[in-house]
Amino acid sequence: MYSNFLKRAIDIVLSFLGLIILSPVFLILALLIVIDDPGHVFFSQKRVGKNKTFFKLHKFRSMKMSTPHDTPTHLLENPEQYITRMGKFLRKSSLDELPQIWDIFVGNMSIIGPRPALWNQDDLVAERDKYGANDVRPGLTGWAQINGRDELEIPVKAKLDGEYVEKISFGFDCKCFFGTIFSVLKHDGVVEGGTGELHKQEEKVSK
Repeated sequence: MYSNFLKRAIDIVLSFLGLIILSPVFLILALLIVIDDPGHVFFSQKRVGKNKTFFKLHKFRSMKMSTPHDTPTHLLENPEQYITRMGKFLRKSSLDELPQIWDIFVGNMSIIGPRPALWNQDDLVAERDKYGANDVRPGLTGWAQINGRDELEIPVKAKLDGEYVEKISFGFDCKCFFGTIFSVLKHDGVVEGGTGELHKQEEKVSK
């Protein structure tokens, strides 16, 4: 009952309220983004949705207009050079994710679920297949997000996504939601460069 009906109903109600209440925040952030680096306010990417269908995910743009498109941050050479001053703030505070409230409202995403993989992240999609994690709507945040986020290697992240699928319930979603709030306030797991980057940095230090 929850995963098939109530979860989607909660997503619609909360995302609708979020779009209304946060509209002044959207406007302020949009102005600051354009002032910092003239160009588009929003950034969209082709992502993997429920049952491995594709959809366009939206974010506030945190990188320069000259940044290569559809390339994961961790595959860019020196990704720091592409991030704008406003972008650093948006990423650190996770405010760049706010436009995904719209993606939730229209049904491409859920508030809680596995983070949507890029269309060309075949390794992550394949790992998630092992756990049925591609069979649910991707989320704004999820179990893996409060257990490591960018620090996690792909096999670990996929396994945590599988755990989420096994435990989907109202109570578990609440645990992920409030856990995300604490993680954002503490900036836990945010590492420029993306998935598994902390492990790579630790390897460099140890050599």
